[in-house]
Amino acid sequence: MIELHTNGRIAEIVLNAPERLNALGEEDILALTQAIEESAALAEAGEVRVVFLRAEGRAFSAGRNLKGLQPGAEDTGAYLTEHVIPLMRAMSELPIPIVAAAQGATLGAGLGVLASCDVVYVAENAKFGSPFGALGLILDCGGHWLFADRLGGQRAMDLILTGELMSGAEAVAAGLFSRAVPAEELEAFARERVERIAAGPSQAFRASKRVLSQIRDSSLGFWDALDVESAEQVELGASADYAEGLAAFQEKRPPLFE
Repeated sequence: MIELHTNGRIAEIVLNAPERLNALGEEDILALTQAIEESAALAEAGEVRVVFLRAEGRAFSAGRNLKGLQPGAEDTGAYLTEHVIPLMRAMSELPIPIVAAAQGATLGAGLGVLASCDVVYVAENAKFGSPFGALGLILDCGGHWLFADRLGGQRAMDLILTGELMSGAEAVAAGLFSRAVPAEELEAFARERVERIAAGPSQAFRASKRVLSQIRDSSLGFWDALDVESAEQVELGASADYAEGLAAFQEKRPPLFE
């Protein structure tokens, strides 16, 4: 169900179980974690510069695959600590950007995975939500933090309590995702930007991801964030990417980042 392909400097991870709307079972979550970890290894080897996460079919993910689950029979704590949290950590610690494209419905655990990506492009008519209330459960996959951070406390509680879905256009307007485009243009739009990122200054992009992660995880204020930025900039100033970028600017040509 989870596929990993490499295309030049791009690692492409595909959710490929359209017959069940890419619902994520325990094995799928483990496989997705493994694909992220393999992408990290490829990045450290200098083989890939960006991960592109997408899904086949008419939905990105219907959430967790609930088929066969029995109330009271599952160790929920083990499921979260052995499956969900390692996936979230692997995505956060991946040194290169994760860019996702989402069409159709994205619910529950699928929404948590999607919202944890660095950049998310969505179809305007896509649908997003976490109707956990219908199951008597609460948001997981870091959903509370992500909702509160991007939507604010009241909007987050409204969506949690009502279980209502947001369209792709609404989700972007609210600040949950990056950009919304017509559904028929989504994959081409996302691929063009992924290819642009793969051709860009990978060291600078890695540094920006580290800075943003520190701002999030350590709740940095402006001056502390400025210190972190400055330290990263000092290192980048001695990099081959900077030398090439400056030379290209001075010579009025496109840069070729190696």
